[in-house]
Amino acid sequence: MIRIVFMGTPDYAASILEALIEADDIEVVSVYTQPDKPVGRKAILTPPIVKTVAKKSNIPVIQPNRLRDEDVVNEVLVTPCDMIVVAAYGQILPKAILEYVPCINLHASILPHYRGASPIQQSLLSNDTQSGVTAMWMDEGLDTGAIIKIETLSIADDEMVESLYERLTQTAVNLTLDVIRYWDRKSATAQNDAEATSCKKILKSDGLIDFSNARDIYNQYRAYTPWPGLYLESGLKIKAMKLEEEKSRGEAGLILTMDKESIVVQCSCGSLRIMRVQAPSKQETSVIDYLNGKRIGCGYSLV
Repeated sequence: MIRIVFMGTPDYAASILEALIEADDIEVVSVYTQPDKPVGRKAILTPPIVKTVAKKSNIPVIQPNRLRDEDVVNEVLVTPCDMIVVAAYGQILPKAILEYVPCINLHASILPHYRGASPIQQSLLSNDTQSGVTAMWMDEGLDTGAIIKIETLSIADDEMVESLYERLTQTAVNLTLDVIRYWDRKSATAQNDAEATSCKKILKSDGLIDFSNARDIYNQYRAYTPWPGLYLESGLKIKAMKLEEEKSRGEAGLILTMDKESIVVQCSCGSLRIMRVQAPSKQETSVIDYLNGKRIGCGYSLV
């Protein structure tokens, strides 16, 4: 029986944890996850999904504010285990824990590309045709450890972040079980730091668009739907769109054409077809109904 301490927080991590719990040859002895956080307008204190999964199987859950605190580190060091598995935990493991037992991380990119907090969104922002999950032995850096194995998958030109997230999650589940059972440190390959790129934590402000480049905006839509979503300076949210074309030049924000269900908006480079929008403090609606209410149409600016 392989004894595992698991560290993770979001859905991606929860799916991996569920697979570990279900495996006959693996015992999850404890789970570390982020503290409960207030959610929604009423600020209801809500546990991470990883905690919910662990509790269903009566697995001890620890939620430290700082994994680096001495008492937290000591608690890990007295936990009998064979390996620590980390997936989107959100905290850096201190050296003492990394030296206690082998630690592996399942990162949703083809490392050394997109080290950091938002690799799935970044692959869409970059218009990549391929993504993947990297299993690595952890070191003190951020996603810098030696690579054990990489599983790749293709990205469709119109794939949205939720779809890619789901497919990468299943890839990570399968890869985790494979690595735990069959791989060791001798199989690892050092990352080439010269090829490394990074990605940052996504902010609400990243959703602001200005109709500059149609392809870039469409990639933002793919990466940032449903959160943080796309919106204009006016506060109008763009809820559904398609890339119309990428080559035309014109006045950014100009409404070019309208039909019963959509409009085409000119960008400085290229154009976009927009189907649904949401005005500030209003319900989501079709863009045609929105424009009819404003009494504007072709030749007007959406900006």
